[in-house]
Amino acid sequence: MAEDFAKAVEDGLKLAKRVYLGKDSRTVARRMAPPLMERSTNWYLPSAPMVYTVISDPRMVDNPDMPSYQPYVHGMYDPPALIPLQMMGVNLNVDCYVDTAIIVVSGTWRIHCVMGSRSCDCLIAVPMGNQGSILGVEVDLPTKSYVTELIGEQESKGIGKIARPEDGGFLKPHIFTLTIPQIDGGTNISIKIRWSQMLSYNAGRFSLTVPFCFPEYVTPAIKKISKKEKIELNVNSSVANGILCKATSHPLKEIRRHEGKFSFLYEAEIFKWSNTDFRFSYSVSSGNIFGGILLQSLYDYDQSDMFCIYLFPGSEQNRKVFKKEVVFVVDISESMQGRPLESTKSAISAALSKLSPEDSFNIIAFSNEAFQFSTSMELASKDAIERATAWISMKYTVGGSTNLFIPLEKAADMLSNTRGSIPMIFLVTDGSVEDERNICHWMQKRLTNQGVLCPSIHTFGIGSFCNHYFLRMLAMIGRGEYGAAFDLDSIEVQMNKLFSKGLSTVLANITIDAFDDCEEIEVYSSRIPDLSLESPLTIYGKYQGSFPDNLKVKGILGDLSSFTMDLKIRRAKDIPLDSVLARRQIDLLTAQAWFSENKRLEEKVCF
Repeated sequence: MAEDFAKAVEDGLKLAKRVYLGKDSRTVARRMAPPLMERSTNWYLPSAPMVYTVISDPRMVDNPDMPSYQPYVHGMYDPPALIPLQMMGVNLNVDCYVDTAIIVVSGTWRIHCVMGSRSCDCLIAVPMGNQGSILGVEVDLPTKSYVTELIGEQESKGIGKIARPEDGGFLKPHIFTLTIPQIDGGTNISIKIRWSQMLSYNAGRFSLTVPFCFPEYVTPAIKKISKKEKIELNVNSSVANGILCKATSHPLKEIRRHEGKFSFLYEAEIFKWSNTDFRFSYSVSSGNIFGGILLQSLYDYDQSDMFCIYLFPGSEQNRKVFKKEVVFVVDISESMQGRPLESTKSAISAALSKLSPEDSFNIIAFSNEAFQFSTSMELASKDAIERATAWISMKYTVGGSTNLFIPLEKAADMLSNTRGSIPMIFLVTDGSVEDERNICHWMQKRLTNQGVLCPSIHTFGIGSFCNHYFLRMLAMIGRGEYGAAFDLDSIEVQMNKLFSKGLSTVLANITIDAFDDCEEIEVYSSRIPDLSLESPLTIYGKYQGSFPDNLKVKGILGDLSSFTMDLKIRRAKDIPLDSVLARRQIDLLTAQAWFSENKRLEEKVCF
């Protein structure tokens, strides 16, 4: 799909050269041809919010204000060409709430390339950053408007005008597209796009990257047209103090600062639109583990309110992490052939190199049967790591079905007698496996009976053919993390992140004392994950009535000593917790609905 899209844009740029814009027409034509070295598929994919006209009939292409003689063009475009529209103005508003950013891009685009007497569909394309999730799109035209909304399947049957499934979707996992039907040539289109994305975290420092790199060909060619670019950034970290701005890609000016909050603004008349992504980072000055609780009144259908608990690992890099016993369970079925398996081998080799000599490990490769690197756990000595790296590098794909139960059972048995260390399983697969729900039930029962320091299970799915609901649910049951890669280029990067996150656990067996005693509190995750040095931990859910006045978080530190901390409660009056947590809620609820086959949970996603 991405290659077809890129080809359509390339065709559209060639077709747009027919548009005569007076004395500036030569400049436009020259801008539209990128350097030869940069004419790759990625060049034509959107690197900022973009709008395109969908052109099947090339005869409609002309300047709506200044018609010119156009030579006759034979034939039609099938698939249609995509001509990028010129952008007349853009505002970027970024609101950062702890580890999540709510991003709003408002802009005006003009259909400068279609006759005034003709109309065409327009395609909106929105690239999003880290774990981006679209929240809504609003389109205003002179005579009508459009808005997106999440609704249930049953509710949609009572709506007269609703978009077709083919009118929206994902070009790539991080690029959302939406088609607006039949807009007249020469029309100015006002669009507001909202999405959320996660901030990256490392050593007490949060970082954000928003796709905001516009190609030159969206800049209006007419020089007298005013072009204003505005960026507003607000940071609200109510559960953290000592915030310090570290770096930014654009010349922001601080306009407000208050305890736990600050705001920046950039506004300028520009010659051409931003040609770099918007980047920003800030640090939280605390070396120790800290956290807090945010409460929000929802006035929801079930009269419940929302709570969110944040735990931060702090910036102390010398904090002791757990001694580890690790088993890698790797799918080598035939579908893993090529880049998926090679990327997995590289990521496992990198993870092995991060183990300490006192750690132990093993590797199990599986398809319809299981193959073990060693019959027992091996200490992570230099020799053992070299032998394991050689062993996994020699593994090739095997045909047959994907039987996960046998290797998971072997891994769990190997880790059943762990003492003085934290056991963990990393599972990597790219396909649907047999008996998925029964595997979840079996693992849930086994981990419940095993007690303190039972194995954490981290899962990683490759591509769209594996059951991501199953992998997310298995990770939730196993107090671990879930990761995924949907394109070949991101497999190794995303897998390295998951491995690194799991291997840097600093607080395990986390409990919140009030959760066990209060029936009015509903926690969305059935088991609380461990806290990693490389990421904050979020625990959230709903409650009815009064929330407890005092909460303590308890756990086990890397040196196996006990940890207890009081959590301070704050009202999230200016933090939209429902929007901040929307993506995570939907992901968890859909996984739980799949596992339990519960229709009520499916319906709950839409509320």
